[in-house]
Amino acid sequence: MIELYTAATPNGYKASVTLEEMNLSYTVHALDLSTGAQKKDGFLKINPNGRIPAIVDTENDHFAVFESGAIMIYLAEKTGKLLPADPKKRSQVIQWLMFQMGGVGPMMGQANVFYRYAEEKIPYAIERYQREGRRLFEVLNTQLKEHEFLVDDYSIADIANWCWVRSYRWSGISIEGLEALQRWLQAIEQRPAVMRGCTVPEKKERSSDNEKEKFIDSARSMLV
Repeated sequence: MIELYTAATPNGYKASVTLEEMNLSYTVHALDLSTGAQKKDGFLKINPNGRIPAIVDTENDHFAVFESGAIMIYLAEKTGKLLPADPKKRSQVIQWLMFQMGGVGPMMGQANVFYRYAEEKIPYAIERYQREGRRLFEVLNTQLKEHEFLVDDYSIADIANWCWVRSYRWSGISIEGLEALQRWLQAIEQRPAVMRGCTVPEKKERSSDNEKEKFIDSARSMLV
């Protein structure tokens, strides 16, 4: 059994979609980021960095794993799924996973902050992160012109990048003209396990009084 500590963010979906794709049993612990649940002592014992997602593998001496990419690799190695055994293919999948971790996620996260949440709208910052996000989309599109998925077969690299790229509208980044990327987005969106994973945790209605604060907290959590 996997204990999943998560919230409704792209990084959170990376973990839940992976668990669904691998057909693993797991229990969801939804953390309310607006209350600082991720900074409380109990969770900090699991993830000292105080960010979601994190997991605890109760079948492996309650082993804790934090950082979304590390969680995906751990689960892939545990199950033998979505990460090739061939050393070269394995490396390629990890390379595209790191592309998301080091590029797509941080750039889109910053675009979200400056485009959606910052009280002062700074055109230079908005344009800088949206432009870099678009450039990264073009890199993905070029790869996907020659491959059905990022490394031929569907893998954790596809899940990681998809969970972020799907929110391109929220970041204000256009995918116009990126036909291969659009095809890939639609294909993954239709996978039943992906549909299920994107409903974890169940969303709760926000009160109008603190809606903005909760969105800002969620945005900050996306930057990891």
